[in-house]
Parts: sequence; C-alpha cells; structure tokens
Amino acid sequence: MTMRITPSILNADLANLTGEIARIPSADGVHIDVMDNRFVPNLTLGLPVVECIRARTTAFLDIHLMIAEVDRWAPAFADAGCESVTFHVEASGAPIKLARELRSLGARASMALRPATPIEPYADMLGELDMVLLMTVEPGFGGQKFLDLVLPKIRRTRELIDARGGELWLQVDGGVSVETIERCAEAGADTFVAGSAVYSAENPDAMVIALREQAIAACAH
Repeated sequence: MTMRITPSILNADLANLTGEIARIPSADGVHIDVMDNRFVPNLTLGLPVVECIRARTTAFLDIHLMIAEVDRWAPAFADAGCESVTFHVEASGAPIKLARELRSLGARASMALRPATPIEPYADMLGELDMVLLMTVEPGFGGQKFLDLVLPKIRRTRELIDARGGELWLQVDGGVSVETIERCAEAGADTFVAGSAVYSAENPDAMVIALREQAIAACAH
C-alpha cells in the first residue's frame, strides 16, 4: 500500500504560502483547509487565495472544504484546477451528484466525515469516490489532540474499501504526528494530513519523509 503525506498549510505562514509550500518538496500533496465560519467555527481562506496558490505551484492541491452549501461551491475549486476536492457529507444535500460533478471537472472526488459520523450509511457510495477523509479531531482548528476513538472507524472503512476493490485512498486528518501516525497506518489509513507536526518542525521536509517512513514501517509489521 502506498503511503502519502499531505501537509496542511493551516499551521504554516499564511502570509507566504508559496514559500511555505516550497519547504515541503517531498510531500505527496498540499492540504488546504477552506472554512467559512458556518459549517465550522473558524474562518480561513477561500477560492481567490486557492486560485493564487494554483497559479504559483505545480504541487498536488488537496482541498478540504469545511463549508456550508458545499454542493454550490465545491465545483469551482475543481474548475480552478485543484487535483482533489473534499466535501463534508454532513454539508451536502446531494453527495453522489456532487462527487460525479467533481470528477467530470477533472478533480478527484473525496468525501469527509466528522468523528461521530458513521461510514456504514455511505458504503454503497464508495464507488463514486476517489478518497474518503476521516476526521480524527472535530474539524475547525489545527493543533488538536488526536481522537483514538476514530481508530475502529478507520478499520471498518478499510474493510469496506478492500471489499469493493479499486483504488480508493483513505485519508486521516487531525492530530497526526510521530506519536499517532503508526496507529492510523495500522488501522488502514494510507494518506495522512499533518499540519502542526510538519510546520512546527525545524525541517518540515525532513518531517514529511520521517512520517512517511513511520507509516510504511507500521504496515510492514
């Protein structure tokens, strides 16, 4: 199983995003959190900033939309050339329609679930997706403590993915660090969002490499 590290720029220097992205050349993508202070109690950057980032980097852009009315807004991020667009199923009125629209615009379609949202009701929808994101903290703020109670859901999601077959990434986001990534990998995750763990490190790129090696080692046991 391929292990991917997609650092979140939420904990980076937001006044120098192009420079901060350049500090993590070994990353498999750049995770960009878009929050509207409605779906989550925080406000970050929006489509105009993402469009500027897109114009200045060739990095794989992994957009995480923590916004209300996601059915309305998500396609614009795919249209802007972002490689992966994640919507929260709790905010979508028509998740299958949205996933198909994102794919039709050339983006990978990804569905995110809050910690308390079960995966089972969406098992039949997995064929419409390219990635499932399981939040391992309550969405809204970086630097939160990892919730171990999500580990059984990671395992159940991995079982559903393996039963279906095909190439579907399983991403975890929240509190991912050298202390927690092995547990996530052992449970079945293959794509990891790490924000503060990467950007608080003295050498962010070295941390990306170290986290990936930890995840690979955990699955080799």
